[in-house]
Amino acid sequence: MTAPADQAREVREEDAFDIARVDAFLKQHIEGLQGAPTVRQFPGGASNLTYLLSYPQRDLVLRRPPRGAKAKSAHDMLREARVMTALKASYPYVPAILARCDDDRVIGQDFYVMERLRGTILRRDLPAGLGLDRDGVRTLCLGFIDRLIELHHVDAAQPGLSEFGRGEGYIARQVAGWSERWRQSATEGSDPCEDIIAWLQSQQPRHDNASCVIHNDFRFDNVVLAADHPLDIVGVLDWELATVGDPLMDLGSSLAYWVQADDDPIFQSFRRQPTHEAGMLTRHQVVAYYGERTGMDVSRWRFYEIFGLFRLMVIIQQIYRRYALGQTTNPQFAGFGDAARYMGSRCRRLMAGLD
Repeated sequence: MTAPADQAREVREEDAFDIARVDAFLKQHIEGLQGAPTVRQFPGGASNLTYLLSYPQRDLVLRRPPRGAKAKSAHDMLREARVMTALKASYPYVPAILARCDDDRVIGQDFYVMERLRGTILRRDLPAGLGLDRDGVRTLCLGFIDRLIELHHVDAAQPGLSEFGRGEGYIARQVAGWSERWRQSATEGSDPCEDIIAWLQSQQPRHDNASCVIHNDFRFDNVVLAADHPLDIVGVLDWELATVGDPLMDLGSSLAYWVQADDDPIFQSFRRQPTHEAGMLTRHQVVAYYGERTGMDVSRWRFYEIFGLFRLMVIIQQIYRRYALGQTTNPQFAGFGDAARYMGSRCRRLMAGLD
């Protein structure tokens, strides 16, 4: 599932679960499993937890919420599995779901198990072994955007997918919902951000652009590149936030993570994917390419850009709140409060037309 730099590691003590109970459950639901699995944890991801279960016959991947997570809608593993199952036939990059568990007696939380996709997942920098020159990086970048466009072209009205949408008004619901999540995630010293919320409320389009399947977390570190041909994307991971909604909201959420070569040093320090490499499109170029390929009007892009950053700010603050409350001791979350405050300042610069 991952490149050598992202190999699964020993399970953190706070994230451990009863392996024997999971093994017994899986053997009742997946044919051919024998022996006891070894369990390791993937280090990537700051929300839900992902583990590698290695049996003598095959490798499996288990996904579960973080310990202490209470908001079902924010960490709904069974919903994520349903989305993936419904989408698999129309979008072949989705890993196959092999088992789902809603029995709290197994590990105390819902979880699901899926197939393991072997390949490379890009993190902060391009692995030297990929051997991509500037043209190769550009091809990789365009392929990444094309996979998002393909997702947006899936028929969202087909049985199994339509149930995940609530119809017209997606943009308004998102602005209201993420605004409330921000208020609920406040910690001592956090930025109230009421000016950003007011701007989003006043600037939001009156109508959605379309109603399609959207991923809501489409990043390079959520796609799997073919091991023998890194320009081919063979899998798309992390469907927790997928739904039916406005495609430009999806693109805005994706580009919130898109740190390019000329960004300021603080934003550069946030970079989690190699979008700064020579050959990568800038955020402006990505939007223009998307508009050309889809025929969608992107002239009011500023709203989607700022909403994407605000949404990311909320996600960062929610994780920091769990850290501040002692629900996780993962040291990588210690600076997330400062990161959320920076994202607020970035939103304000865009609101003022300074970037």
